[in-house]
Amino acid sequence: MEKIDIKNFNMRELEAFLSGQGKERFRATQIFKWIYQLGALSFAEMTNLSKDLRAELEKTAVISTLLPTAVEEGRDGTRKYLFTLDDGEAVESVLIPDEGRNTLCISTQVGCAMACEFCLTGTFRLKRNLTTAEIINQVCAIKRDAEVRNVVFMGMGEPLQNLDNLVRSIEIMLDGNGLQLSNRRITVSTCGLVPQMAELGRRVTVNLAVSLNATTDELRDRIMPVNRKYPLRELLLACREFPLPSRRKITIEYVLIGGVNDSLEDARRLLRLTSDIPNKVNLIPFNEHEGCGFKAPTRAAVDAFHKYLIDRHVTVITRDSRGGDISAACGQLKGRLEKIAG
Repeated sequence: MEKIDIKNFNMRELEAFLSGQGKERFRATQIFKWIYQLGALSFAEMTNLSKDLRAELEKTAVISTLLPTAVEEGRDGTRKYLFTLDDGEAVESVLIPDEGRNTLCISTQVGCAMACEFCLTGTFRLKRNLTTAEIINQVCAIKRDAEVRNVVFMGMGEPLQNLDNLVRSIEIMLDGNGLQLSNRRITVSTCGLVPQMAELGRRVTVNLAVSLNATTDELRDRIMPVNRKYPLRELLLACREFPLPSRRKITIEYVLIGGVNDSLEDARRLLRLTSDIPNKVNLIPFNEHEGCGFKAPTRAAVDAFHKYLIDRHVTVITRDSRGGDISAACGQLKGRLEKIAG
């Protein structure tokens, strides 16, 4: 009989699993604490459980883990992790230091089906969804190296295309007996899967980031095929209707591509489109990569776009390029190592 991976369970599911084996439900709390707070890798370590229960769990279940296949650290402290999964597929995570508040960017899929023209991950195509355990194990693995204060679902894949495993992993992160993160410190990014945005908001409370990247349907249709199914009007309505706790804002992610979407007219349209949505804007200068014809914007274009929005009282952050010396853009380390191996 194939053993069950305990890390695929949220607290409710673990309680049900134990109850189905005739065990007390409260043991789930103890097991969660051992795994997520004490870092237990086997049931034998759980000394406050009876020997009989530990022996039974060893027969029916496992506590999975991930160990990095490769780690690169940049001059700015950014750390890129490559994890090889049990089936030989690989995903990446990036740890970004910021004044002692480390942010961890994690993946939800092997590859991606969204085919955004400017995105390197899309060139790998979608292989499969990650399991809940594979998502949560990225956090557990990196917590062995460094404190993790913030988690952003902005790595490989479209998180909302793997909604059930995404939500379950978030529940484990938020659980007081689990990873004990605040919902203020978890952000889910999406390219704009409108129905799933609404469902995410119904099921968990987290921050939402929307990868917009264009201010007309014509351009967005070209660089982000998802727009053909959920055009800007529907996407922006979903943003307006997304349930946000008081004083929180949706993050509008905007990748500035040289000569494509970085003009002052683009900035004007962006302001018009989002003026009635509580938002902050992340401007992300495009990171050039092999095989893509797009170019990075000029410094002058970035500064002008930023200034236009700031002068009109929009909260704007121009994201510095991090880890440029270690292939920290999503998919770069995986692609480089695959090329070497091939």
